[in-house]
Amino acid sequence: MTRFLSSLSRPARPRPSLSYREVGATGTPDHLPEGYHHLRHSAVVGHGRAAFEAAGEAVTTWRMHRASGAAVRAGADRAAPGVTLEVSVGLGGLRLGVPCSVIWTAYEERRTGFAYGTLTGHPECGEESFVVDLEPDGTVRFTVTAFSRPATWYTRLAGPVVPVLQRAYARRLGRTLRRLVRG
Repeated sequence: MTRFLSSLSRPARPRPSLSYREVGATGTPDHLPEGYHHLRHSAVVGHGRAAFEAAGEAVTTWRMHRASGAAVRAGADRAAPGVTLEVSVGLGGLRLGVPCSVIWTAYEERRTGFAYGTLTGHPECGEESFVVDLEPDGTVRFTVTAFSRPATWYTRLAGPVVPVLQRAYARRLGRTLRRLVRG
C-alpha cells in the first residue's frame, strides 16, 4: 500500500509542448509564416508507383532519416499525429538530440508524408515537412518544406550557419531517399 501511495504523490513530469504558434503551416507551403527562415527543397527520387510506395514507406517509418545518419527514437514505428520523437545528429558522443512531435500526416493515393513541429528543448522553433508526391507523368518527387528560427543562445550565435546546415541536411535526405528507392 505504501508503494502505491508514494507513486501517487510523485509529481508528473511535465510533457514538452510545441514551441511555436503556427502549427500546421507546412500543410500550406505557399503561405509559410513571416518572421521565420523558410526552406524549400525538392528532388526527384524515382519514377512510377513502386518508387512512390517505397519512398513513402521510407519517409513515414523514419528509415530515410536513419539511413542519412540521424538517430531516431520515436513513440511509434510510423508517423502519425501526436507521435513524439527525438532526432539526433552528430558523430560519436557529440550528438545533438532534438525533440519533435508529428503534426500532420498524408497517406493519400499520390501524396505521402508528414510534418513535425519542435517541442520545448529544441534549439530551433518551427515546423518541417517531408512529402513524397507521385506526379501525373510518374515522376516521384520528394520535398522538404520548413520554417524555423533560433530558440537557444547557441543557435542565435550560429546565425546564418544554421539555415546553411538545414539546406545541406534537406539535400542529404533527398540523395538518401533516391538511393533507398533505387536499392
